Amino acid sequence: MQSGRHIYLQMKSLEEAQTVFFGRFLFDQYLQSETIPAREAAGRVTAEPVFARFSCPGYHAAAMDGIAVKAEDTFGTTVDRPKELNIGRDALYINTGQMMPEGTDAVIMIEHVVVVNEETVQIESAAYPWQYVRKVGEDIVATELILPQNHLITSYEIGALLNGGIFDLKVKQKPRVLIIPTGSELIDQQDLTSGTPPPGRVVESNAAILGSLVKACGGEYLLHPIVPDIFEEILSAVRKAVAGDADLVVVSAGSSAGSEDYTATVMAQLGEVLVHGVTIMPGKPTVLGIIDNKPVIGNPGYTVSAIMAFEKFVQPLICRMLGIREPQRPKISVRTTRKIASKLGIEEFVRVKLGRVKDKIVASALPRGAGSVTTLTEADGIIRIPSHVEGIRAGEPAEAELLKDVAEIENTVVIVGSHDNTLDILANQMGVRDFRFGLSSSNVGSLGGLMALAKGHCHASGSHLLDTETGSYNISYIKQYLPDLRVRLVNLVYRQQGLIVPRGNPKRINGIQELARDDITFVNRQAGSGTRVLLDYRLAQLDIKPENIQGYEQEEFTHMSVAVSVLSGSADSGLGIYAAAKALNLDFVPIVTEEYDLVIPEEFFEDEKIRLMLEIIRSDSFKELVHQLGGYDTSKTGSVIASL
Repeated sequence: MQSGRHIYLQMKSLEEAQTVFFGRFLFDQYLQSETIPAREAAGRVTAEPVFARFSCPGYHAAAMDGIAVKAEDTFGTTVDRPKELNIGRDALYINTGQMMPEGTDAVIMIEHVVVVNEETVQIESAAYPWQYVRKVGEDIVATELILPQNHLITSYEIGALLNGGIFDLKVKQKPRVLIIPTGSELIDQQDLTSGTPPPGRVVESNAAILGSLVKACGGEYLLHPIVPDIFEEILSAVRKAVAGDADLVVVSAGSSAGSEDYTATVMAQLGEVLVHGVTIMPGKPTVLGIIDNKPVIGNPGYTVSAIMAFEKFVQPLICRMLGIREPQRPKISVRTTRKIASKLGIEEFVRVKLGRVKDKIVASALPRGAGSVTTLTEADGIIRIPSHVEGIRAGEPAEAELLKDVAEIENTVVIVGSHDNTLDILANQMGVRDFRFGLSSSNVGSLGGLMALAKGHCHASGSHLLDTETGSYNISYIKQYLPDLRVRLVNLVYRQQGLIVPRGNPKRINGIQELARDDITFVNRQAGSGTRVLLDYRLAQLDIKPENIQGYEQEEFTHMSVAVSVLSGSADSGLGIYAAAKALNLDFVPIVTEEYDLVIPEEFFEDEKIRLMLEIIRSDSFKELVHQLGGYDTSKTGSVIASL
């Protein structure tokens, strides 16, 4: 059967989709209860209110080591009029937690007792009734409510349950989520016969991510074997899933506008499609439906979209089944380091890196590809851009949901500017050397980095801007773009810059002059990057016009992205660093050895995290790791090139 291409003609906003979807289910009747030992109850949800069976403590107990006395027997005692007590008649030794002897109602701390002999002690102050005594039921009184219904039990509360005599209790069963991964290109990691997937196949990973997320929010997941893109097989898998004991069915990679997206058709045939398409990015292709009164979700195939759809629909659904409040991430006010564009009519969730620069938290947007899961592993927060807004201007305030602890963000060095692979090593070494500190780098090109410094959006910028008149690097640009800012120019590395070409260099490219050939496709770096400045300078020297180079307009923001373009075959060559070519086992045609520096404002030099960063840069261990990348010279690494 062919499903036909689905077009999103009736997409709903996030709020509309949630209202329509969640409104179809009676969550208080959804889950059964089960009885479990109280010792194993952390992370579970109470199915009924829990009342204490007995009081705690169940007897009057000493709260201090000392002597137990009857308070009125000590009245009138002062430093000037001390009183002697007979052990066994007037007082009894007692330890913390022991039951108070009959006829006593106070404890005098052992530190305030003077031993006269084995039978006599002396005190110098009177006790008052119930001094240092835990009375019956001081913590818990029999029949008292310990935990209400629909309460998420914490580890601390296990003690209260046990002390109140609750050794077993009823909790809600964990919502069971059946995940059905679909896609003819998918392969299970266990089915790999070699170290890498065969051509045209990818390891299925979304189901593992979704399953882990299900467990984190209180559910349990069941994993269905991978189903190929065959309508009848998907239909059969969903029909069996709904007929089983799962509370929720998620069809992973089963939503798009493509002709081979069968999920919406399957839902329509077996039940009802409630929502097909949500005006959010990432996550737009989400399909929400109901079959035999069970929720069924068609989750997008791109990983970031899949996670976003989970957070907006699956997690809230699980929380509603359990009867608990959906967890909310803390939010913080930030300033964006550069403009973040957005489409009208689409609500966007942009992953960002965060760090404090002087008196503000700055946010640098990460790439927005829906399949780039690393943008989530690197992200410190998420900025939500409403559908009626065309993006956020540079420096404009915004609100970010935090994905990491505030302290981690406060202690992050923010570097904005040109990309270099050594920054990844530096970021890792920061955390290794001192777990309190981290490093965030955003790739906007060398000129973009200087602009960010001028606006106070970062602690440092990475720069390799060639002055074509003098042959020097960075200094003339700093004087031009940062005339009022005192900075120090610290060398990070000297590096080989050249043409990245496929292994074996099949088109025999031996220099920039070859880029004008009709049979060569080029991939460029973005305008404002030092690599772009170098290219344009060399093209002018060779009297080659940019429009004569196929692919000159095709731009990437990092050296690794250029290398990937060459590796994938979308370009025959790109200008980049040797380390990027080596990392992907590509060939390299050297062009120039260039200077890559960090531009650091004078005011940050005594900052503890900047001092740590410079200490690491100057260390032999860092230089050794840099040399392993290939194509770097560290003879001046860490030295101050200039103070401007």
